[in-house]
Amino acid sequence: MTPNMVEIENTSRADCTSLNGLLGVPLKVLDDGFIRVIDYMGSDHAIVQAARVSYGQGTKQIHEDRGLIRYLMRHRHTTPFEMCEIKLHIRVPMDTWRQWIRHRTANVNEYSTRYSIAIDSAHQTKPDQWRLQTSDNRQGSKGKLTDTIGQTLTNDEVLLHQHCRQIYDARIQAGVTREQARKDLPLSTYTEAYWKIDLHNLLHFLHLRMDSHAQIEIRQYADIIGNEIVSRWCPLTWEAFLDYRLNAMILASPMIELIRATVQGRIDNAMEIAVAQGWIAAAGANAKVSRERQEAEDILERLGILPPWRNSHL
Repeated sequence: MTPNMVEIENTSRADCTSLNGLLGVPLKVLDDGFIRVIDYMGSDHAIVQAARVSYGQGTKQIHEDRGLIRYLMRHRHTTPFEMCEIKLHIRVPMDTWRQWIRHRTANVNEYSTRYSIAIDSAHQTKPDQWRLQTSDNRQGSKGKLTDTIGQTLTNDEVLLHQHCRQIYDARIQAGVTREQARKDLPLSTYTEAYWKIDLHNLLHFLHLRMDSHAQIEIRQYADIIGNEIVSRWCPLTWEAFLDYRLNAMILASPMIELIRATVQGRIDNAMEIAVAQGWIAAAGANAKVSRERQEAEDILERLGILPPWRNSHL
């Protein structure tokens, strides 16, 4: 080998047998939605390959693929995960799609109702699925309406969908341009799109949309993408993602200090930290439960630690 030559590694296309069986197969979501894998590039091996090119001798101590991927995920070295891409065909209600499309890190081509007749399908809410607005989060829900009320709302929804579709069809039949005829279709109308994204940005999408606070409808899509697709495509990455991202937590420095003081029995010190952060009010002041305090309580309870202000008036 001459000094200017380098040894070339075999770079044949990744072939993921467990994912190949899903190619083109619609995975059902909601009442009439689906997700289909159209194509993919790369695998766990592609991530390892890219990392070793980047880090060179620095990865010799991490000789196992699983260990290297977990190291990358743990230390948020994200570039190697961009070596993998996947293209999905999705059918999704337009209101859910509005949340989805906010993730601007994908290549998207959506079904156009300017060129084609709108899909004759709308997401219908079952009587036991009508949720109540939560009082402490403007964009969240908590609890459900009774089945009796839900049945009335569902019946009204069916009539509304039928009426909107009849008006749309009548406009089309009258010769109204498609771009104008569509304007009164409900947001529950299904749309379709091809969505191509690299694995790094897909994991970010899943981290947000599989979270328990995400809206249930988009969470159902995210759950299928993660549990049914990514888990087969890049199983080592998926395992690391669950351990270090989805099921992990971030502790800010005040939270670390509060936990340390609490477990060491320095309750007065822990309370001082909580007051300084505004999680509880100082003595004699009116307490207001903030969202940050609720998040702090969730972390403590997840760790099996009783919040130091619990069972007090604060």
